[in-house]
Amino acid sequence: MHKLTPFQRDLQKLIVPHRKLVARRNRVDPSWRNGIFERYQYPVLTAAHTPLFWRFDLNQATNPFLLERLGINAVFNPGAIELDGKFYLLCRVEGADRKSFFAVAESRNPVERFRFWDYPVSLPETDNPDINVYDMRLTRHADGWIYGLFCTERRDPSAAPGDISGALAQCGIARTRDLRVWERLPDLKSAAAQQRNVVLHPEFVDGQYALYTRPQDGFIETGSGGGIGWALTASMERAELRAEQIIEPRLYHTIKEAKNGAGAPPIKTPAGWLHIAHGVRNTAAGLRYVLYAFLCELAHPERVIRRPGGYLLAPVGEERSGDVSNVLFCNGVVPRANGELYIYYASSDTRIHVARTTQEKLLDYLQNTPEDPLRSAACVQQRVDLIRRNLAFAPRMARSAPAP
Repeated sequence: MHKLTPFQRDLQKLIVPHRKLVARRNRVDPSWRNGIFERYQYPVLTAAHTPLFWRFDLNQATNPFLLERLGINAVFNPGAIELDGKFYLLCRVEGADRKSFFAVAESRNPVERFRFWDYPVSLPETDNPDINVYDMRLTRHADGWIYGLFCTERRDPSAAPGDISGALAQCGIARTRDLRVWERLPDLKSAAAQQRNVVLHPEFVDGQYALYTRPQDGFIETGSGGGIGWALTASMERAELRAEQIIEPRLYHTIKEAKNGAGAPPIKTPAGWLHIAHGVRNTAAGLRYVLYAFLCELAHPERVIRRPGGYLLAPVGEERSGDVSNVLFCNGVVPRANGELYIYYASSDTRIHVARTTQEKLLDYLQNTPEDPLRSAACVQQRVDLIRRNLAFAPRMARSAPAP
């Protein structure tokens, strides 16, 4: 048998665990139970899932010590879509140099064995090159294109001398037929100084393209006003918003007090357009991001008709820790013809997870979970009403301790 060289032995130490990781089976986490969705034991993608040939120079002549040349820091915030029976995650990949780029991972199974394509997405630039791009939402639109709306950041030209962190964020737009060849369109124009978390509605509204927006006046808006907006544009080839209205506002002392933003493109259901968004509040440890759901009217997608109180998903266990701790973020949900929904979400700007539910369960949650009454006393009354109904219906089963 041919004896391996030290370089070959070191290479095998990289290849074997990588193959095991990518081929790892994923199972429902038995410790989680709330009836609304199922969590899975393992993340579906991490930085360690990226191909070794993205990170290492595998030529012994040019890299005799097998050093990592281009490190990957995190894989997170994917857009998601199902095409021809395969599941595709268009991931935000962040290099060790802090810059993000997009890359596609695919699998025949929605919860495991995602493999990255050999090359990341070569996204065309505009005349004003992006410094950083991230968080692409994929919308399969009624016009036949798959649109990718993402955040593009550039240095603020009006920043004070010496300020090297001032940035301008806008909505970049690209479109594709196959996720491989991308056409870059001009960035979205609006009256807002900044636009993040812009999502394209999948159908025409009054013959126009409809967008869910988050207009901002500053780099991170946590002050007055704001929320998820709604606007129309006649074209995506030169998208421009003449007016925006806030349809899902921020509210004091709620999960969306600091800010909120649209997540994945809405899902059309018999009861309305189903949204999964993120809400942010301040804590002593910093901003806390959770996911929540709301429902909009079918004929008027700008009208919110159901807002269950509280969050749908919040970080648990290892999801709480990472580059930006205590954060969940979602910009990709895949609905299936059989009614299943796969929610792809990132934790702490570090890794990607999946949760599984059904359209039927989420609609039950949306239509029958009470809204936030916005006052502690009213929240207590909601819970008292539930307790009374339970004790009247099944007193022995419901009671957890002897009555005082």
